[in-house]
Amino acid sequence: MKTSIAREIDDSILYPDDDGEPMSDNTIQFRWICTIVEGLQFLFRDRPDVFVAGNLLWYAQEGSQEVRTAPDAMVAFGRPKGERGSYIQWREGGVPPHVVFEVRSPGNTELEMERKFHFYEDRGVQEYYFFDPKAGLLRAWIRREGRLEEVEDVSGWISPLLGIRFEPEGPEGLTLYHPDGSPFSTALEAREAALEAREAALAERRRAEAERLRAEAERLRAEKLAARLRELGESVD
Repeated sequence: MKTSIAREIDDSILYPDDDGEPMSDNTIQFRWICTIVEGLQFLFRDRPDVFVAGNLLWYAQEGSQEVRTAPDAMVAFGRPKGERGSYIQWREGGVPPHVVFEVRSPGNTELEMERKFHFYEDRGVQEYYFFDPKAGLLRAWIRREGRLEEVEDVSGWISPLLGIRFEPEGPEGLTLYHPDGSPFSTALEAREAALEAREAALAERRRAEAERLRAEAERLRAEKLAARLRELGESVD
């Protein structure tokens, strides 16, 4: 019997981690992939049994290099966090990714997207989300009776497995919200928002301090005036 180390070496040869395809075709697609993946990683940051990845090759059938695809984002429940060169399903307890996302790029053909859809449908994906940033188009499918059935109205749709809400509107064409109502953002956007909030808090403290000093100055002025009036024998009541 092969050792686990030998098995991993064999798998790395038979099932390479790189398919030679770029992660994205343009900055818009890349930004959306980062937003979705980082948002999902943040959402499940305290769940050691939820694996989230982006642009990771998924090998679905042992013995075949060709039965594979690379979702732009994936979520697998019941699988431990950790580094992987690829998602080799039979080494993951046979568990396929439960939720996948695709962000369309100019290079994606209709035939390619149809092939991916059937791959996800045939391989047990429970929820599939497709977003075309250029067209501002969001489509969603959920597994019912063994097949992926399209969601008729995606406006305000809440993912049964993720708990996130989709709002296909606004200047970006789509906003994803965490269960607590906060929007998805990249680490950079979150940092910028935190800096803005910090600057706003500092400005508010400065405003409050200026108001306190103004009130104190007004109090001292009133006391000085009252003292002067008393010196002159005037009533200050």
